[in-house]
Amino acid sequence: MSPRITLIHAVQVAIPPVLEAFREGWPEAEVSNLLDDGLTGALARAGGLTEPIVQRIRDLATYAARSGADGILFTCSAFTPAMELARKDVTIPLLKPDEAMFEAALDAGRRIGVVATFPGTIPVAEPQIRAMAAARGLDVEIVSAVAPEAFEAMKTNDTATHDRLVVDAAVALAPRVDVICLAQFSMARARAAVQRQVAVRVLTSPAAAVQRLRTLLS
Repeated sequence: MSPRITLIHAVQVAIPPVLEAFREGWPEAEVSNLLDDGLTGALARAGGLTEPIVQRIRDLATYAARSGADGILFTCSAFTPAMELARKDVTIPLLKPDEAMFEAALDAGRRIGVVATFPGTIPVAEPQIRAMAAARGLDVEIVSAVAPEAFEAMKTNDTATHDRLVVDAAVALAPRVDVICLAQFSMARARAAVQRQVAVRVLTSPAAAVQRLRTLLS
């Protein structure tokens, strides 16, 4: 019987790249999607995670578990702290968007580059990397870049502008890092374009997350 994975999204643009990652990395999995596209607006209005927003994340996770999922993957990094609580609410594997990618980044070097298009992603990503590094007894340097215009371009399906701006941001920080993380699922489409322009390894969340889930459930 195929494993059933529920993907939980806050933005529609995160859906295609993670579905592609499953097609490439785990085609046998049965994948379904939950989308609450009001979450990013609520986060922006509140200026951060509030108790109601956290509860929405937890409710999505428990709904997925009750619906028969064997594993859960969240795809929006900005809500990661709430996922720690959601993980305690369910008994099945629940994966945060970037944890598998950040572990791979720590395997690749000590100077970690993080590129995002949604500004709220960076304050969530950096503490995660530092906590993971501390757990390994490592000192790391994190160099971050945000391209908010790319996020706006993606919302209007201007993928060419999105990819160009992501490449520009990555190229600017590449000389100072050992590895680059594209810190949102929606950015995965630009990985090949970025990799052609930089010498360091470029990682994406979807591919790493799919591989981790497959390992956990095999």
